[in-house]
Amino acid sequence: MVDKKSWDWETQEKTISDTGTWKDKFEWVEEFEASPDGEKVAAVVKTGEEEFNVCVNGEPWETPFEKIRNLRFSPDGRLACFGSADMEWTVAVDGEAWENKFGFIWNMKFSPDGKNIAAAIQQDMRYGAVLNGEPWENLFANMTNFTTSADGSRTAGSVQTVDFKEAEVFKFQQGCYSAAVDGQAWDKTFVNVWNMAFSPDGSRLAAEVRTSLHDYTIVVDGVPWSASFPCVWEPIFHPKTGTVIAPVRIAGKWTLAQDGNPMWDSRFVQCWHQMFNPDASKLAAIVAPKYGKWTMAVNGQAWHTKFGDMVADAVFSPDGNRLAALGKEGEQWTVMVDDRPWDGMYDIVWKPVFSPDSRNVAAKVEKDGKYTVAIDGKLFKRQCEAVWDPIFSPDGKKVLIRSIEHGKYTRRVVPVTDITG
Repeated sequence: MVDKKSWDWETQEKTISDTGTWKDKFEWVEEFEASPDGEKVAAVVKTGEEEFNVCVNGEPWETPFEKIRNLRFSPDGRLACFGSADMEWTVAVDGEAWENKFGFIWNMKFSPDGKNIAAAIQQDMRYGAVLNGEPWENLFANMTNFTTSADGSRTAGSVQTVDFKEAEVFKFQQGCYSAAVDGQAWDKTFVNVWNMAFSPDGSRLAAEVRTSLHDYTIVVDGVPWSASFPCVWEPIFHPKTGTVIAPVRIAGKWTLAQDGNPMWDSRFVQCWHQMFNPDASKLAAIVAPKYGKWTMAVNGQAWHTKFGDMVADAVFSPDGNRLAALGKEGEQWTVMVDDRPWDGMYDIVWKPVFSPDSRNVAAKVEKDGKYTVAIDGKLFKRQCEAVWDPIFSPDGKKVLIRSIEHGKYTRRVVPVTDITG
């Protein structure tokens, strides 16, 4: 993870750039991105006929592109994008393009420390992945569900290893898809291969597959579970034991299974997006105890708070004792923490963030077309044109708020108590 101790946590307010003036410099300015430490603001800008560039704190990169997509800051503060020149695409990092170029590139992924950058690629109608500029040696007729290991050093995807034509139904049913890790496909093929996950150390891979038109299971390093189910969802690895846990459907209801055996007695209308807390003592999942009623379940026990439309973006606190998630009712969103919803409802809420000491929960929110930050349900007093996810200081006493107000991009370091009271 990125060390935030070196960031400026003392300067209360600093205006970085008057982004409102950028429109006078360029033909148009696309959506702004802010660096994690708040010291930079960037956007894709149009600088001429079929010419685009990246502007950082008001200054463009030295080399433009014909097209630019997916501008993002990495966790370590580097600025990356997909850039196209002469009908080829690559990744540019802080203005420096990778040497290898591709027919198309998408789905950029960063490691938590920002050191590894990966993406899915297409070259000459063959598909694969690229990591830090180096593509897979083997490319495939198709690749989807691109994923990376926890440290970003390994890549995987669902790949088509057997060619078939539209009318070759029986050939398709025999299995034409597999999983590839760093460009090496499993020996065994399946009717379909979907979402997958690496083990914490990156040495193993598990995937949800369809073994026939009606049978689904989990495959680990090419070996299927002994049990099949009417349906399964994305697996995860137990961070300590190495077993694999996935949602499975049994007799019309959903639960979690471990290595093919049901591990929760509870059954739900839906159960997915399972996750462990840091010490693996708690296993949570988004569940629907009844049709149209969504909540969280921890170790098989559903919360009392329920929402009619959706529950999403669940996250455990650093100490593993608390759990927060978003809930949607009608057209409004809120945050629920430890089975208690915030009082306020908002047009949109982004993924909640715990403070390092696990005491406070913050989130970016939108209401009536304006953006701000909420902590424990209390709103920051400023209503902004743009806001990025809040970031707590290492001691949890302050929060970094990156925002655009009246066209000016500003970073603020605000005591948490100034918001919570």
